[in-house]
Amino acid sequence: MIDSEEHFYDDDPSIGHPDVRTRLKDIAYFFLGNGLIQAAVQISPSGEGTPVGLLIMNPEILAKKRESLTMDPESGLGDTMLRIMVGESIHFPAPGTLEARWIENQKVPYVHVKWKGSVFLVEEFFRCSKLSEPVLVREVRVKNLRDDGISCRIKTGFQGDFVEEEIDLKTGSEKKLFFQYSLGEQGKRLRLDCRLKGDDEPEVIRYWEKTADVSFDSPILNRYFHAARSQLPAAISKSGRVDGSIWQYNREWVRDQAMMTVGLTLTGHNHLAKVILQRLITEFVTEDGDTIDSSEKRHPEEVELDQNGVLLHALKQYVLWTGDHQIVNDNWEKLRVIANFPLKSAFCHPQSGLLANTREYWERHRAFGIQKGMELAHQLFVSVGLSDAAALARSVGREKEGIFWESESERLKQACLFDEKFGLVEDGQLFKRRSHDGSVQDSIQASDEAQLPEGVPLSKRGAHLLNPDTSTALPIALGFIPADSTIAKKTMASLESLWGQAWEGGGYGRYHVSSEPDSPGPWPFPSLFVARAYAEMQEKEKEKVWEILNWLNTIPGAISGAWFEFYGERLAPPFPQVGVTPWTWAEMIILLVHHIIGIRPQFDHLLICPKLLPGMKQIKASFPLRNSLLFIEIHRKLHQDAVHVRSNCKVLKMSKNEVSIAYSKNQMNALIMIPES
Repeated sequence: MIDSEEHFYDDDPSIGHPDVRTRLKDIAYFFLGNGLIQAAVQISPSGEGTPVGLLIMNPEILAKKRESLTMDPESGLGDTMLRIMVGESIHFPAPGTLEARWIENQKVPYVHVKWKGSVFLVEEFFRCSKLSEPVLVREVRVKNLRDDGISCRIKTGFQGDFVEEEIDLKTGSEKKLFFQYSLGEQGKRLRLDCRLKGDDEPEVIRYWEKTADVSFDSPILNRYFHAARSQLPAAISKSGRVDGSIWQYNREWVRDQAMMTVGLTLTGHNHLAKVILQRLITEFVTEDGDTIDSSEKRHPEEVELDQNGVLLHALKQYVLWTGDHQIVNDNWEKLRVIANFPLKSAFCHPQSGLLANTREYWERHRAFGIQKGMELAHQLFVSVGLSDAAALARSVGREKEGIFWESESERLKQACLFDEKFGLVEDGQLFKRRSHDGSVQDSIQASDEAQLPEGVPLSKRGAHLLNPDTSTALPIALGFIPADSTIAKKTMASLESLWGQAWEGGGYGRYHVSSEPDSPGPWPFPSLFVARAYAEMQEKEKEKVWEILNWLNTIPGAISGAWFEFYGERLAPPFPQVGVTPWTWAEMIILLVHHIIGIRPQFDHLLICPKLLPGMKQIKASFPLRNSLLFIEIHRKLHQDAVHVRSNCKVLKMSKNEVSIAYSKNQMNALIMIPES
């Protein structure tokens, strides 16, 4: 059975330099990487930590923030900060004077930091300039603001070792230097040197030119897309390793990584998506089809049954976007057991045929008061995954398995939505969980075995409610139930009580705060679950998507588009410090590409279902699609009562809500004009 101390950690953020803390006032991290080296540019404008610090990690080694290769036990990241010395005076970035951003019109991800003093204007540009070497380049541009010429020394380093270069600057002149950080000795040692050149190699430029590019008529959406497209692959090693939350868990999950492959696929990082999928199938799934979570294999009562379905769903998305059926053929026997595993008798509820055990979607279990029963998310993802597995089977000529899995998928869906005694619909809305006897499990009570710290909501007296829960938005986002149905509308209305529950500023908690075994606070990626569901609904409900996106723009991490797992007072220890969760980038990409732009490849045609948010007028985008490139423009037109399409591909079907066009081996172009809602 699960050990309740599994996620207890001894890393005390109060020990050591403030830079060892992940959460600092108004902190932002910009992540860069090429699979061989990983970096985070720390921007701490309040002065609580190093104002401009540089963390460098080996992405194959999942570790705490304090274990970064550039973190000094005494001075933190202070040595990594740039210093400009003129005689005895030292100039460095001061809190409150910093500007930091992604350069969005640059294909290769660039982090731009600018700071100004009385003598100099300094701009720093961070990027991975190579694709096949563990190298990070820090370009420094120094401009002399004085009325006379000046000689100065530019210095930076890490852990007490420094590199220094002297330059002369005439009045108003600017010079460039390039500091190069490279990993050596199996990624355990870091080297720093100064160079006069640091141009991006053609290989890395070609790579990024082949990824997706999107231009919304919304600066906030452009920033979110660029940040997610750039940082999701930066979080992942060349072999496919990635922390479930960077610096936090140092563990891996099938569910999280499968969702990351969807985000990677939708943005054109196809090779990395395939690396992760192959690794999950080979290393994270047992011969029986069981999946690991938190880097652990579980007892059947505590298996995260949704993971099998999530993995199959991610695989289908990869195949639809890339046309790579070979991965299905090469892994057929493993895929067969992945699909069949949740159908084992150990998980079957005899009266309904639904899936049952004592684990819930957010990983609470028996010690937290979860009774044996049926979890909505388990039924949802296994049903969706079986349907996706059936489609994959048919695509490679496995008709027998395809028929069986489609039948089982539909059986689960029907039981989940329509079984009057055991289904997961009650009072006209979806709910989270039903106990084995058919009663709704609407509350939990933790036992001493959970070892909850004092002060967390679940340890307090009173009722600890399971409903509402943001996972109930996922059937709407995935099209499991119609978004315009009464059930969908009532379900989404119930989730509004999760907004700003026990905190100020907004954001959704993942579920009712009273059953939280951690600290109260809003969670970005579950909030994006809700946004994805609202994006499928009518114009009025779509306003809620803006509310969520605008909330994300108010919390630490907004400027970099790298959000923490949640925003609350983390009790660390015993819990780990909160980290930056890569899954959030995938959810953002899915919202923007699958829902709002509406790119939905099918096996034999391309389906486009634009769902522009209120106020949006146009989108321009390009996507790698199969062995071609899709260029698409979407315009919203006044005084237009039908969809109009111009394309160099055959238009197969048009309606008010969607367009179908034939695939082409050549470049695909589509201009879609949709009526004002």
